[in-house]
Amino acid sequence: MAELRQTPTSLCCCRKSSPTSGTRVLAGPGPGSPQRPLVDVASASNFRSFQLRHFHLDLRLNFAVKEMSGWLVLDLVPVQLGVCSLVLDSHPSLLIHSIDYKVPGTGQDEPVSLTYRVDPFTDFGSSLNISLPAGAVKLGRLIQITIRYTTTDGPAIWWLDSELTCGRTRPLVFTQGHSVCNRSFFPCFDTPSVKSTYTATVRVPDGVTVLMSASQSSFSKADRVFQFCMEFPVPSYLVALVAGELQHVDVGPRSRVWAEPCLLSCAVKKLGGSVERWLAVAESLFGPYLWGSDFLLIDVIHEIAHAWFGNAVTNATWEEMWLSEGLATYAQRRITTEAYGEAFTCLETVVRLDALHRQLRLLGDNNPVSKLQVKFDHGVNPSSLMNLFTYEKGFCFVSYLSELSGDVQRFDAFLRDYILQFQFRSVVAQDLLDLFLHSFPELSPDCQREGVEFERWLSGCGPPPYEPNLSAGTALIGPVQDLCDLWTTSEPPDPARLDTFDLSSWSTFQIVLFLDRLLDASPLTPSVMAALSSQYAALFARLNAEVEVRWLQVALRSSFHPEEPRVRSFLQKHTSRMYTVPLYEDLAAGTMKGVAVEIFYQTQHRLHPNLRRTLQQILFPGGTAPALPVVPPSPPCSAPPQQPPAATSPASALRNVNVSA
Repeated sequence: MAELRQTPTSLCCCRKSSPTSGTRVLAGPGPGSPQRPLVDVASASNFRSFQLRHFHLDLRLNFAVKEMSGWLVLDLVPVQLGVCSLVLDSHPSLLIHSIDYKVPGTGQDEPVSLTYRVDPFTDFGSSLNISLPAGAVKLGRLIQITIRYTTTDGPAIWWLDSELTCGRTRPLVFTQGHSVCNRSFFPCFDTPSVKSTYTATVRVPDGVTVLMSASQSSFSKADRVFQFCMEFPVPSYLVALVAGELQHVDVGPRSRVWAEPCLLSCAVKKLGGSVERWLAVAESLFGPYLWGSDFLLIDVIHEIAHAWFGNAVTNATWEEMWLSEGLATYAQRRITTEAYGEAFTCLETVVRLDALHRQLRLLGDNNPVSKLQVKFDHGVNPSSLMNLFTYEKGFCFVSYLSELSGDVQRFDAFLRDYILQFQFRSVVAQDLLDLFLHSFPELSPDCQREGVEFERWLSGCGPPPYEPNLSAGTALIGPVQDLCDLWTTSEPPDPARLDTFDLSSWSTFQIVLFLDRLLDASPLTPSVMAALSSQYAALFARLNAEVEVRWLQVALRSSFHPEEPRVRSFLQKHTSRMYTVPLYEDLAAGTMKGVAVEIFYQTQHRLHPNLRRTLQQILFPGGTAPALPVVPPSPPCSAPPQQPPAATSPASALRNVNVSA
């Protein structure tokens, strides 16, 4: 993992030097204050009744039993009259041991025990209802709530046994809170509408290093205690932890790569000095980096963009997730344009917009999931909204705003103002649009300018009403389509016509676009598949997982059985949703469903609970998985073996594209 570092001993995942002079943080209501939503249907909490000033986690990690145990302290200020309970988001996997409270500054010596109950909420969480004594709750007066608890097998926490790590010597644990998983890590106001600072104390066995998404850190070697402090307000889903055998190498004046020792040199080689370069470009576009801090490089650039769009300024509800992902995608492409040129950015954008239109063909233009403002009912997991529309339709809307502004540099300046106005706050779409119209008054409704159609963008189904001009990428995109045309016929092309295409010199995005367009034309004939395999399979096997998964999908949909061992090897090695779901769908839709079931039982203990449920639904629709013995997993291999099978299946509807630059 790449981090942005503060000091040589820093163990945090995001970094910032002391705030530069002149930086403004809006701390209270006033002109330009964001509009706060009345409800968040994905949260059971009564977050509007309190101001969360700060919270502290004190945890001990037990790798032997895969538990985190300790306590959470919440600093809360009631902001509504008549509040008699505190309701937090929780999860059935959290075991609550006790809850008490204190009122600082009142001479109260001992904490007072509180009664509580846990109620069902949705399949992704529960509600923790804590009764508050009437005398304890006064408007504007700070109270401290302490919750002692233990985590078990929740969706936010991934425990990896040592044999499942790269080094195979020590276990590893990490958390992933987006969108609503962190309620299984600690009880919280699990809504992006609430931000606060936090501190953490983490106690671990010898040989384990802990990192957190914090801005400061320290470590006591004698008692194996790590201390963390996040001095900038963040939503609950951004609290993250990883612990295991981790080492680091500095790759820039303020950036560092952390990884298992066996992966570190590869990570450093890929990232090198690139992180600092991307940061410098991003800062020139969007203002100072607020947090201090050729793998899948676009992923890293996208996460750098999130430092401004998503982390500093956050969507207040998950129903407007595009405010984070659409703006971050736009910012990511501004960074790559400056760093790699417009042609590269246009190529990457074509890959993603192709995927968006592929998704629309599957779902239909009237599917409500294609809206930017998606209204979902109680019980709907916001993670189900993580799709290409939030990224790519959101990106197109931001590009449309840039086009309306008349000049990309003027729009860059607007985005800097947006960050300055709302940093460390949560916003709704209207906040962005109000500031936009204030910054560009010639576009206000009073001007009756044709083409300003915000409501159509936000509430309309279907494809983006506007897409940016990508003609600057023609030199890179044209050869891809020419080669695709040669292979999407009933017979293999004349080898002489292939001599002008050297795929070894193509970028990863060009190869991904080529395979995506072959997927659109699948199934291919047996003779074409045999020739394709002979021509390119060895090259594809040497490239990254984004290339390999697409080639395997082409093979499966074309019933090309010689690739079956490689499919098995790939699914044994990769447990990411974006790679596993497409292949399981293609396997289950054809004659190879038995192979998919076998692989599932071999790997299910390594899968995230949400992914495990998704694969069960693919393999065993309408019922539960049969109770079969668990097959011991095959050891991961560095080079996939040769050969067999396939199946035809619908494309994976909601898969994002992450490929290296």
